[in-house]
Amino acid sequence: MSRFFEKLKDVKPKDILHIFLFIFALPIALVYKRFRKDLWLVCDNGVEATDNGFCFFEYVCKNHPEQDCVYAVYKNSVDYENVKKTGKTVKYGSFAHWILYLTAKVNISSQKGGKPNYAVCYLLEVYGILRNSRVFLQHGVILTNIDFLYYKNTSLKKAINRLFIETDKAFSEGANIIILSDRGVDENHLAIPSLLAVSAVHQHLVVTKKRTSCAIILESGEPREVHHFATLLGYGASAINPYLAQETIHELIADDLLDKDYYAAVNDYNDAILHGIVKIASKMGISTIQSYHGSQIFEAIGIGKDVIDNYFTGTVSRIGGITLKDIEKNVDRLHTSAFDPLGLSTNPELESRGSHKFRSGKEEHLYNPQTIYMLQQSTRTCDYELYKKYSHMISEEMDPVNIRGLFDFNYAETPVPIDEVESVDSIVRRFKTGAMSYGSISQEAHEALAIAMNRLHGKSNSGEGGESLERLLTKGTADNRCSAIKQVASGRFGVTSKYLTSADEIQIKMAQGAKPGEGGHLPGKKVYPWIAKTRHSTPGVSLISPPPHHDIYSIEDLAQLIYDLKNANTDARISVKLVSECGVGTVAAGVAKAGAGVILISGYDGGTGAAPRSSIYNAGLPWELGLAEAHQTLIMNDLRNKVVIETDGKLMNGRDVAIAAILGAEEYGFATAPLVTLGCAMMRVCNLDTCPFGVATQNPELRKRFMGKPEYVMNFMRFVAQELREYMSKLGVKTIDELVGRIDLIKRKDNIEGQAAEVDLSNILNTDFVSNKIEYKKKNLYDFKLDSTLDEKVLLKEFKSNLANGKSKTITVDVKNTDRSFGTILGSEITKAFDDKLEDDTFKIICNGSGGQSFGAFIPKGLTLELIGDSNDYFGKGLSGGKLIVYPPKGSTFKAENNIIIGNVAFYGATSGKAFINGVAGERFCVRNSGAVAVVEGVGDHGCEYMTGGRVVVIGKTGKNFAAGMSGGVAYVLDEDRDLYTKLNKEMVLFSEVKEKYDIIELKSLIEEHTAATGSTKGKEILDNFDEYLPKFKKIVPHDYKEMMSAIASMEEKGLSSEQAQIEAFYQIINNK
Repeated sequence: MSRFFEKLKDVKPKDILHIFLFIFALPIALVYKRFRKDLWLVCDNGVEATDNGFCFFEYVCKNHPEQDCVYAVYKNSVDYENVKKTGKTVKYGSFAHWILYLTAKVNISSQKGGKPNYAVCYLLEVYGILRNSRVFLQHGVILTNIDFLYYKNTSLKKAINRLFIETDKAFSEGANIIILSDRGVDENHLAIPSLLAVSAVHQHLVVTKKRTSCAIILESGEPREVHHFATLLGYGASAINPYLAQETIHELIADDLLDKDYYAAVNDYNDAILHGIVKIASKMGISTIQSYHGSQIFEAIGIGKDVIDNYFTGTVSRIGGITLKDIEKNVDRLHTSAFDPLGLSTNPELESRGSHKFRSGKEEHLYNPQTIYMLQQSTRTCDYELYKKYSHMISEEMDPVNIRGLFDFNYAETPVPIDEVESVDSIVRRFKTGAMSYGSISQEAHEALAIAMNRLHGKSNSGEGGESLERLLTKGTADNRCSAIKQVASGRFGVTSKYLTSADEIQIKMAQGAKPGEGGHLPGKKVYPWIAKTRHSTPGVSLISPPPHHDIYSIEDLAQLIYDLKNANTDARISVKLVSECGVGTVAAGVAKAGAGVILISGYDGGTGAAPRSSIYNAGLPWELGLAEAHQTLIMNDLRNKVVIETDGKLMNGRDVAIAAILGAEEYGFATAPLVTLGCAMMRVCNLDTCPFGVATQNPELRKRFMGKPEYVMNFMRFVAQELREYMSKLGVKTIDELVGRIDLIKRKDNIEGQAAEVDLSNILNTDFVSNKIEYKKKNLYDFKLDSTLDEKVLLKEFKSNLANGKSKTITVDVKNTDRSFGTILGSEITKAFDDKLEDDTFKIICNGSGGQSFGAFIPKGLTLELIGDSNDYFGKGLSGGKLIVYPPKGSTFKAENNIIIGNVAFYGATSGKAFINGVAGERFCVRNSGAVAVVEGVGDHGCEYMTGGRVVVIGKTGKNFAAGMSGGVAYVLDEDRDLYTKLNKEMVLFSEVKEKYDIIELKSLIEEHTAATGSTKGKEILDNFDEYLPKFKKIVPHDYKEMMSAIASMEEKGLSSEQAQIEAFYQIINNK
C-alpha cells in the first residue's frame, strides 16, 4: 500500500483524465477480448515510427498479414501516413488506445512508450490492478545506476522499499542491467548492507516476474572475502565490483607496504577470490557459475524469520535471530564509529578482531590463554578442582558463544545420590578421540591418544592417514598403540586388509565437520618418508583426498561400501561420519537403513586447523542442530533403536557432554581438548609444519619438544566423566541411557540479553520424543546376512584346514553378479592367520560366471581369484596383495580387447597385489591406486585418477581425462592412434616414449605375465611384434614423483641405504622449493 501512495505522487493533473478513460475502457475491453483474442498492440514512443517497434510491425504486416496487429501513434506524427499505409493504426493516448491496450494479448514496444499513459499505467501495475503481457524490443544494453544509500535516522525498511521503487522505475524505463552502488557514503548517508540490498532486489524482481529480464551488478566497498562474494552471487548478483578492496591494494602499494605492480596485485586478488568461489561451487557439486547464480544454497544462522521471509525468501533458518531493527542498529553503530556525530576525529585503521587467532580484549575464544593453561595444569597434576575452574570459565564466566551456551538445566527436586550414578569407568567407554590422521599430527601425539583411549577402554580414531604395521601388530598387547577406530576416507590411504581387521570400529568419512564438501590435503612438505610409507605414497609429494568417495554416488553405493567393510571385518561396527547440516536427519535415516551401526554428527566449530578460513567460518553448522534433527528423524522413522548416535565438534567439558546426551547422542568425540592436554596451545599453524609443541608437525626437531603423555588425556576423560556424573546426579538420572533424548531436562537460559535473546530454540527443544527410551547395548542391529554368502557357505569350509596349516589349495566355484564382495571374508581370515606371509597363489579360486560388485575387495597376499566371465563395479577395491585375473570364457567369439569386462572404479584404493584383465575396464580405473600392478586392454574416462603408486599398463584405448590428479606411480599406455595427448590431463604428469632400459624390461615382463595369466590375444600380438609396438607406448609419470625418484636414486648411488636415501632426497627437494 505504501508503494501505491509513493507512485500516486507521480500522477499529475493532466494524467487524471486517463484514470477515467481506464475506468470506462476496462468493461468494454473485457467484452472486446472475445472478438480479438490474438491482438498484438505495437508502439515505439507515440511520436516517431522509426524504431524497433515499427520495424517489427512492418515485418508482421508484410510476412504475416493474418496476424491481428495494430500500431499506436499520434495523428500529428510525421510518420503517421507511412504507418497507415503499412497497416492498422490507433491514435496514441486515445480512448481507443486504452481499449486496445487492455484487450491485447501482448503489448510490444521498444521504449517505455506503448502505454496510453505512463504514470497511470505504472501506478496500476504497482498496485496490481493492471497486469498484461509485454514484450520489450530492446535496443541493446541499458544500464541504470541505483544507489542503496539512505539518510541517517531513516528506517532501514523504508530504505529497502525505496530501492524497490527505483528498481521498478528503472525496469519500466527499459533497463536490463541494474547497477546497485553504495558509493557516496558520508556523515549523513548510510548504505544498506550489500547482501541485504542484492537479495532484497533479487527477491522483489522474482516476485514481480521481472528477474529473467534484467541483471544485477553490485558496486560496493563491503565485499572483500571469498564468502562475501559467494553469498552475493548465490543471492542474485551477476557481477561484483569490490572497489574498496581494490583501492586498498592501491593504498598499500602507495604506502610501500606492498611491493608489487598495482594491476598485478589486483589480478592476484581477483584470482584468489575466483579460486575460492570455484572451490565453494565444487563443494556443492556445481560446475558452472550459472548454476550457482541465485541458487541460495545457504542456511542462515541467527537471522530472524521476518528478515528471511521478506528478503532472503526460501533460505533455511531454523533458530531465528536478529531482526531488521537489529541490522539497522548495527549499520548505524558502524557508521557512527566512522563518522563521529560530534565532528571529532576518528581512527580510520581497522583493528584486528581476533576472530581466527586470539587477541586480548577482542573476540572471545573458548580456548584462550587462561583456559588452555588451566586445562593443561589440571590434567598434568591430576587436579580435579583445577579442572572445575577451567570448566566454570568456559560455561559460566563467558557470554554464550554457541547454541548450547543458551541452554540451562531443569534440575530434579530430589537429586540422585552420586554413588548411585553410572561409574566413571563405565562412562569413559563411550568416549572417543577425533579423527586426526597420522601425518596431520605427529607420531608421538597420535600414539599418545591411542594408548590413553585403549587403557580407558574407550576408542581412538586413526584418521584417514593409515597406521604403521608396527602399531597394528600391538593390538591386544599390553603396549596397545593400535587405534580402535579405523577411518576409511575418499583417499583410502593405508586402507589394507590388515588395517581393517585390526579395527573394533570402521568409520566411513563422508565429510568433515570443519570443512564439509572438501577432501583432505596433506602438503608435500609434511609427507615425510615415514608418512609416505604408512600412506603408500611418495615422500615430498602432496596428498589429496578427493571431495567425493569415487565408489559412492548414491545411498545404494554407500550401502555397498558398508557391506564391503563388514565383510572385511565381520566383528567391527561400521560407522558413518556425517556433518551437521539441514537435511542430515533424512541422510541419517538412509544410512541407518544401509546397515551402519553408528552415525556420527560432526559440528563445525572443532576440527582441523588446516582448513581454509571460508570453510572454518562459513561451511559447517553447530552439532546441536544436526544432532537434534538426526535423533528426531530416526525416531519418527522407527530407526533409532538400530543405531548409536555419536557427536563431536568442540566438546570441552561435562556440561557439553550432558547437553549432547540430552539432544540424543550416546557416544562423544573429543579432539581439540585432548591435543591441548598434550601441549597444543592453538597457534593455528597446523598446515605449516611449524607447531612449536611437537603436536601438529612431522619435523623431527620440533617433535623433540613434545611433552605430552597418555596419562594427561586419561585424566581429562575421567574429569569430564566425573563432571558429567555430577550433572546427572542433579538431573535425577542414574545412567546415560536415562539421559539420552531427555529434552525435558534442558530449557532456555533466563535473562539472556542482546541479540542472543532473539534466537528461537523451539526446534531443538522439541519434547515430543522424550518418552522414547534409548538403550545403548540393546540395538536391533542390521542383518547383513553374511551366513548366506559364498565366502561363509563355501570358501571358509573348503579352506578351513588350509587356514590352519597354510598349505596351498585350488578350488572352482560358480558365481553370480548378486554375489557381492566375493572373497573378502576369506581374505580377512587369511590376514588374521598369516598377515602377508603367504606366497602368491597359495589359495586359488577359479570362478565361473559374473562377479558381483566389489569382487575381490581387500583380498591379501596369498589369495588368487581367477574369474572366467565378467564382473561388476568396484572390482579389486582396496586390493591388499592378492591377485585378480579375469578373462572371457574359452570359445568366446568377440574380441576381448574391444569389450568391457569389468565395471567402473576398479582397484579403488588398491595398496598392493597384481591384476590382469583380458578386456576393457570402465571409468575411473585404478583411481587412488597406491601400489597395485595392473594390466588391462582398455579403460574408460578418468583412468589412473589420483593415483599415488603402483604400475598400470594399458594395451588398448583410453578415455578422456587420463591421469587427472596423478601424483605417483607409472602408467604405460599403448597409443596406436597417436591421440593420447588429447585425452591426457597434463596438469601433473609428463608423458614420453618408453626408451629407458629398465622401463622396457618392466613393460615387456608385465605384458608377458598378463598374456600367460589370461591367454590374451592382444598381449600375444604385442609380444610377437614387440619392437614394432614399443614406439607406440607412452610412459606417463608425475612431475614431482619423477623428481623424487631421481633424487632417491642419486642418493642410493652415493651408498646410502634405501631408507636414508629417501630422507636425504626429501630434505633436498623440500628445501629447494
